[in-house]
Amino acid sequence: MSDEPALRADAQKNRELILSAAEALFLEKGAGVPLEEVAKRAGVGIGTLYRRFPTREALLAATSNERFLSLAETSRARDAQLAPGDAVRAYLEELAKDTSTYQSLAASIGTVIQCGTPGCNAITAEGHRLLKRGQEAGAIRRDVTYDDFIYVVTAISIAIENDRSSTSRIGHLVDLFLNGISAKASD
Repeated sequence: MSDEPALRADAQKNRELILSAAEALFLEKGAGVPLEEVAKRAGVGIGTLYRRFPTREALLAATSNERFLSLAETSRARDAQLAPGDAVRAYLEELAKDTSTYQSLAASIGTVIQCGTPGCNAITAEGHRLLKRGQEAGAIRRDVTYDDFIYVVTAISIAIENDRSSTSRIGHLVDLFLNGISAKASD
């Protein structure tokens, strides 16, 4: 879970108000919405927001926490049904779709997933696990890193942001990447 101490009831209520306001505004206006606007909608001062979430990325990570946890859990649950390369493909597609939830989230996803929330830790651990599994099975080149996954998810998500009608192209773009990182491509 979390190493954070339990919050007082009023502090917990403020945290929930901030997260609710942030989620609504990020969906409406994108991840770049002014944090002052989030605080105003939540009915708290900007200092209260920054006490709970010292950076925009920390707030984005908190609003994405449940989705990230679900993504990692879903990925682990289907492990037995998918070959290692297919499991990587599914993970990358889902992470790219999730990263497209909020307009402009893609540009900071690499920083967001380093925020240390349970969801961020779960998707990172799952990505590392899938990468290792794919490399051990000979499906993914040995020189590929988890950072490479994040760079590609960022690029795909930015491309999708710029043309919302191309969401259906996520699978195609992931395939282009996977064809490049396939162990067979390095032969």
